[in-house]
Amino acid sequence: MRIIFVFLTTLLVSGVISLPTQAGDRPIALAAADGQPAPADAQPAAPDTPATPMTKQARLDKLFSELKRERNEKAAERIAGNIWNEWFQSGSASIDLMMQWSQKAMNEQKFDVALDFLDQVVTLQPSYAEGWNRRATVHFMMKNYGKSMADIDRTLQLEPRHFGALSGLAQIMAETGHKQSALEAWQKVLAIYPMMRSAQNQVATLSEELAGEGI
Repeated sequence: MRIIFVFLTTLLVSGVISLPTQAGDRPIALAAADGQPAPADAQPAAPDTPATPMTKQARLDKLFSELKRERNEKAAERIAGNIWNEWFQSGSASIDLMMQWSQKAMNEQKFDVALDFLDQVVTLQPSYAEGWNRRATVHFMMKNYGKSMADIDRTLQLEPRHFGALSGLAQIMAETGHKQSALEAWQKVLAIYPMMRSAQNQVATLSEELAGEGI
């Protein structure tokens, strides 16, 4: 998954990915018991209560909709960064810490150490798609393609729109000589993230190669 790994690292360094903040709750305005206007000395009404905050799934749905419509490459990268930011949120401080340790181990090419942390992540929180995707990445970097594909499959079961996992699948297919399957995987990436430059380039290259082989 070198292509998507480099893309993600760029987003992290550039600061595109950041943790969101939440506004505090606001008080609900009180009304007079008899339905008449409250007296002058009554507590003034507070502003209207804000709408209920969006759930993580709703935020992702909105971001994916924007990503599919966006035709500016840089703007699309920012949206993709926001999606990665949502994916990274495990909801658990201990899981987040193990993910950080696994990333540090990967950067130092200590893949066995990274796997130890990620094995714990997927065991403790099997519904956390990014844990499976991160472990798939480590297996890919170790050329354990079968194990990587198994983790990619689990990632896509939890998040079918995971363009990072699909990119990893495409790269495995290409490296194992399955160009048609690689092309189809990259096309799925573009259906989700039309402005991903690496996917565009891979689709063009593989289409040309397959057409030449068919002559």
